[in-house]
Amino acid sequence: MADLTMWLEATGALAGAGGLGYAKYRAPRVYWSTVGLPLTWGRFTWSYRSTMDVCGLTVQPSGLRAFMTRNLARRDVRPVPPKVRRIRPTSTGLRVTLRLPAGLEPADVAASCERLRHAFGVQSVTVTETKPGYVELRMTGYDVLRRVRLPRKARPRDLVVPVALREDGTVFERDYRTVPMALTLGANSSGKSMYQRNLVKGLAKLPVGLIGIDCKRGVEHSRYVPRLSALATDADMAGRLIDALVLEMGERFDLLALYGVSDVWDLPERLRPVPLVVLIDEVAELFFVTSKKDEAARDRTVMQLVRLGQMARAVGIYLEVCGQRFGSDLGRGATALRAQLTGRVVHRVNDKQTAEMGLGDIAPDAVMAATSIRVDRPGVAVAGDTSGGWSRIRTPETTPAEAAAICKEFAHLTPDLPFLAPFRPHARTVPPMPTVPPLVSPQT
Repeated sequence: MADLTMWLEATGALAGAGGLGYAKYRAPRVYWSTVGLPLTWGRFTWSYRSTMDVCGLTVQPSGLRAFMTRNLARRDVRPVPPKVRRIRPTSTGLRVTLRLPAGLEPADVAASCERLRHAFGVQSVTVTETKPGYVELRMTGYDVLRRVRLPRKARPRDLVVPVALREDGTVFERDYRTVPMALTLGANSSGKSMYQRNLVKGLAKLPVGLIGIDCKRGVEHSRYVPRLSALATDADMAGRLIDALVLEMGERFDLLALYGVSDVWDLPERLRPVPLVVLIDEVAELFFVTSKKDEAARDRTVMQLVRLGQMARAVGIYLEVCGQRFGSDLGRGATALRAQLTGRVVHRVNDKQTAEMGLGDIAPDAVMAATSIRVDRPGVAVAGDTSGGWSRIRTPETTPAEAAAICKEFAHLTPDLPFLAPFRPHARTVPPMPTVPPLVSPQT
């Protein structure tokens, strides 16, 4: 009987260990909630003061505090770390609010993120300033970006589209009211197209007009035809479409001047023109020319695009520019266009110069992170903005068929815009794939 009891206990222990190992890789949220969170919380509490000391995140106490400690408490005077105000567990990590002592700033804590990550044994540590004198350590307990699933509550609303997941477990949203123009860069197979598919899936559900510019004969945007108000498939057609958008922008400015407002969102809903999102798949194709006689048309198209980037936000026209390579060597107007694109998302790129063009002018620290994205992690990108902040994100896997199905389902939301009638795409019948005869005939 004793042998049977010992055998059952050993079997139960092995099954429990195996279950924890399985949960760690297949159900990381469950493993974090049951095992990882208590261990990390205890490690943080036990080693907090010494960790902050060795990371250089302590300051000498004030004279009064040193006097009280030395003469009343009869203890040695030690450097003071940031005071822990709040510890809040989440399903993906741990959030700790710290009160910074005099002499420390948020940048000091942010510079030690990598050391804090190793000291506390977590996947990542990011620092966010909540208010003057307070920062929040956002610790992620496991690799959130390994298998991305957006929360169910993350749904498109107004002009806000949830696109990806940040490494701290929060949702990365594309907010066109806050960041009207954006630039997305990435090499082949980096996940750039998947990012755009997730964006189209969200935009298709909103009452906006979608305009596609795909100079690769429409191979990317043609599947979104049921939801597109206009589609340009070559550089010449793109130039004419951009000219039409500039004319529409002028008419909308006349409308704002008529009613004495400076923003389209200040107009009553019945007078407000429909918002337009212009999706440019490969921006470099608008810059390339094959002969000198085409340079004038190229320069006009680029300058008109720069005008849209400068002024179109106020009238509800937004740019979403994508490309593999972006730099001043593309030609005249490239740098001026980049200056108008506030949001930046950089996937894995082939050269450091592209990462610098995308992030170097707004978040120099993010350039190194963008150039270190692994080839086997498609969809991982670095998102930055003009505030200097940046974060790693990853888009959930979305197939072209899923994006096309959403566009077809919400085709009734496509607005009827007369000025875009010459560019309105028509659904095409896709011929069946030809059958290829086998190389070897079966023997009878």
